[in-house]
Amino acid sequence: MRGAWVMRYVENMNSQTAGDYEAWSDLVRVRVPAKVNVALCVGRRGDDGYHPLHTVFQALSLYDQVEVTPADEGAIDVDITGEDAEEIPRDGTDLATRAARLVRERYGRPDQGAHIRVTKSIPVAAGLAGGSADAAATLLACSVLWDLDTDPGALQALAGELGADVPFALLGGTALGTGRGTELLPLLTRGRYHWVLAFARRGLSTPSVYQRFDDTAGEGRDGLPPGLLEALASGDVPGVGARLCNDLQGPALELYGELAQTLRYGQGLDGVVGAVVSGSGPTCAFLLDEARAAKAVADEVARLPEVRGTLVAVGPVPGAQLLG
Repeated sequence: MRGAWVMRYVENMNSQTAGDYEAWSDLVRVRVPAKVNVALCVGRRGDDGYHPLHTVFQALSLYDQVEVTPADEGAIDVDITGEDAEEIPRDGTDLATRAARLVRERYGRPDQGAHIRVTKSIPVAAGLAGGSADAAATLLACSVLWDLDTDPGALQALAGELGADVPFALLGGTALGTGRGTELLPLLTRGRYHWVLAFARRGLSTPSVYQRFDDTAGEGRDGLPPGLLEALASGDVPGVGARLCNDLQGPALELYGELAQTLRYGQGLDGVVGAVVSGSGPTCAFLLDEARAAKAVADEVARLPEVRGTLVAVGPVPGAQLLG
């Protein structure tokens, strides 16, 4: 049974037709983007152990790819290659494996299995939701591979069980996230946003950053910076840059002090209209309103001692997408 939403994915692809779906029955490929937090406003931790969030996500043109093929007797295994692949556990606790098991448990059969191959370009533990992106891609890929009776709402619900950033990786674009970040509202956004991402030489643990937030600040902003949504809607890139914010940036800098130099240096370069640590860090993201300046900024920032590499990306882009 092929759900209408799956057929809509196929029909919306420029080079594919609904008939091509037959060729995917034994191999499903999904491309999924990284994200940057344009704003991340964190409330005081509640009795449930979670922090209420007001965040604006934007999906960027930095992608992981997930391929799934059938496996016999309900086996689920994962092969991970590419950027920081060695940092991901191989004991079945990685998010891609957990996603496959979850969607099978809720909608599939125990005998359904999958070989999962993840090709990573999104760095690990970088504040760009690389693991969450892989989980989102696996949810979509296994749903198609196993021909499950799911729809976007069902996958979004499962995604929310796996992590705060997973639902947005399915959705993409630019969106407001509230609650734990899983309640999403797509936002009207005009224009193209050019980002230079500066990858740090070591990662940061999200739980450790939140713990430092609790130990020091404890409570961030009550809501988004005034004027941010209006700037996004009008395509006012400098206006967005002036309103970039992240309540976890201070705690991240306390744990990794060298990031402050990266932020200061990049923010002073020509064409940069804003700078922020993405998510729980340690990636520093620089926003520009012109594409031609981005390469020069990336080259300059790459020379800093705590930067292991840089990348130019644009946003917003779609979320997880089936590939032919």
